[in-house]
Amino acid sequence: MSIARLPTGGLNHNLKRAKVSILLVLGFSDEDKIGTIQPYDDALVITLRIGGYDAKRVIIDQGCAAEIMYHDLYKRMNLKPDDSTLYSSPMVGFEGRVVIPKGQIRLPVQTGSEIVEVDFIVVDVYLPYTAIMARPWLHMLRAVSFTLHQNVKYPSEAEGARCEDLKKVSIRDDPENFFQVGSQLPLQEKEALIEFLKRNIDVFAWNAYEVPRVDAEFICHHLKVNPLITLKKQPPQRLSREHADAIQEEVMKLKQARVIKEMFYLEWLANTVVVKKKSGKWRVCVDFIDLNKACLKDQFPMPKIDQLWMQRLAIIG
Repeated sequence: MSIARLPTGGLNHNLKRAKVSILLVLGFSDEDKIGTIQPYDDALVITLRIGGYDAKRVIIDQGCAAEIMYHDLYKRMNLKPDDSTLYSSPMVGFEGRVVIPKGQIRLPVQTGSEIVEVDFIVVDVYLPYTAIMARPWLHMLRAVSFTLHQNVKYPSEAEGARCEDLKKVSIRDDPENFFQVGSQLPLQEKEALIEFLKRNIDVFAWNAYEVPRVDAEFICHHLKVNPLITLKKQPPQRLSREHADAIQEEVMKLKQARVIKEMFYLEWLANTVVVKKKSGKWRVCVDFIDLNKACLKDQFPMPKIDQLWMQRLAIIG
């Protein structure tokens, strides 16, 4: 694990703020990949000192909402059943099987010189890991984890890590088209970055209307409509002149950008809905409520880990 420390030297920045403070930016570079075998796409697994015991094969999972300790590690630490408190809320495992936790226990977790108290839910199931450290622990440490570099970084001083101030850099004559770069970047790096952005300006789209149409041979989305559903035509709604003009303008922009094309569907008809934005402009939407009800629900072939763990930690009432 890597410890990011606050700089000790004095830095003078012309910040437009009443208070001038030194900002810490946690980041990763190619130097952090030293010692890893690339390309690397495995999970982030570390050794962590939990309750005075060096626990190996601890996985860091940003998608998990609670820290989990498996019963094998619980027994290795010579913990007794009386050491944990009651935690009777059932959880659902990956395979859909209901798991009854053995209990909950609070233990100190040491990372370098930092020690935080963590509540672990103890479960008696088999996994190749001894524990799972989740978002609560990462947030308490204000840590940043990165699987590519197999690293966890966190601030070691009380000031903590905050985002670096950003500076607007206009690329075109239009002030609405700009990039934002870090204000504390060294001058040479900042100039090289801006020059790189200018050389590749053609790959950026400043609004949705500049995005070219995606070739259907590359990717195409099909609606999975239930064939047993009765086709429905929504009755036409009368629009005000202002709403009709907003819809006409939006449709022309989308057609010009080749995002949409004119089609005639006699089976399904849906009305447009015009909503005013906070900026005072109009947002044009389509009422797809009836069509959404007719579409079959897709099942994820590879559910994401945060969804799996939220199901696992779901309370069955």
